[in-house]
Amino acid sequence: MAGSRLFGTDGVRGVANRELSVDLAVALGRAGATVLARRSGRRPRMLIGRDTRRSGDMLEAALAAGAMSVGADVLRLGIATTPAVAYLVRVLDVDAGAVISASHNPAPDNGIKFFSHDGYKLPDALEDEIAAIVTGGRETDRPDGAALGHAEDRQGELARYVDFVAGLAGDLDGLRLVCDCANGAAATLAPAALRQAGAAVEALAASPDGMNINAGCGSLYPERLARAVVEQGAQAGFAFDGDADRVIAVDECGETVDGDQIMAMLGLDLLRRGELPGSTVVGTVMSNLGLEVCLRRAGGRLQRTAVGDRYVLDAMQQGGYALGGEQSGHIVLLGHHTTGDGLLTAAMLSALLRRSGEPLSELAAVMPRLPQVLQNVPVRGRVRLEEYPAIADAVRAAEGSLGDLGRVLVRPSGTEPLVRVMVQGGDEAAVRQAAARITQVVAAEIGGV
Repeated sequence: MAGSRLFGTDGVRGVANRELSVDLAVALGRAGATVLARRSGRRPRMLIGRDTRRSGDMLEAALAAGAMSVGADVLRLGIATTPAVAYLVRVLDVDAGAVISASHNPAPDNGIKFFSHDGYKLPDALEDEIAAIVTGGRETDRPDGAALGHAEDRQGELARYVDFVAGLAGDLDGLRLVCDCANGAAATLAPAALRQAGAAVEALAASPDGMNINAGCGSLYPERLARAVVEQGAQAGFAFDGDADRVIAVDECGETVDGDQIMAMLGLDLLRRGELPGSTVVGTVMSNLGLEVCLRRAGGRLQRTAVGDRYVLDAMQQGGYALGGEQSGHIVLLGHHTTGDGLLTAAMLSALLRRSGEPLSELAAVMPRLPQVLQNVPVRGRVRLEEYPAIADAVRAAEGSLGDLGRVLVRPSGTEPLVRVMVQGGDEAAVRQAAARITQVVAAEIGGV
């Protein structure tokens, strides 16, 4: 794996059978089960779910074998969303959870991420402990005979997660919805949960074949969903990514509704009902200034963190807050779940839609959107931006040209060989010009071949 740290911002990722090899998956299964099962004082149990990638079967077998080799029993959920695994870790009272997925990445990629017994992603210290066993070659227990772990299929447990989401959605009778399931883990679960709550649901990209996950569909490609919502006269559409921990919505007019707008709608609703602790929503430095403006007008506030759902969650836990997320559609509803959940977010937004009686376009209009440009620059592996003075100079020049409303963020992706450039300001032409200049400098300095 590239870089000095085995775990990235969302687990261990790479091209399956290359960077993310079978050997590495076995080692992660052994190390993960060893570290995460210490609390139990009993025979440890690990829950494993995966998305629909062709490599999922191979990596699941390897990860499970590693866990069983140190005496852990494995519960296989099969195709399951990341939030479903996090939820069922708690409900089934197991010692650890693992998800095999590369989220929104293309099909050849895959990843492995862990959850602790309480359904939360692991802190850096625990990930580093697992990594030390994997990369340091530290020996783990090697039981034999009856002390070896065994595996059992538990796909039926996913009905509990469907019940959980449908129960929080309440009565959605009368709503017509379209779901783009990205040919991923949401293909069965998302339509099932929303239909159980009473909505009429048309499912798109719900026929995974192992290689079509995220291929021109899902949260990164909402255009097909937008057309379907308008053509079918639906009240809303929801586009998930491969593991369904994020969602992007589409209103009845076919306009995209991003994570910032979703947080604005849910946050203002909670604020009106006196259910928004500290009158605070937690966003990131990428969140549009419009989210901050609309919350402030209603007597609320936006607290910003670094990019990454783990940083959002940390701030929420420290402040006792209930709602946070990212512009990309990772939304955390901490009063209900321990991690970002695209399907739960879709259910809660659908409930607000039905309760209010207003079209989604009007609900989303509460947030004024300042001009913002987001661009990705392919680069040569992982980079340290502070080593490139020309990039820092370009950022300073852009900030100076944009005035008080200007915001510039240039950062390496934690999951892909990209540098992400975000520029925001009051004048769209100036924003686009600044973004183009920074992108040009980044490409010239560290662009990929």
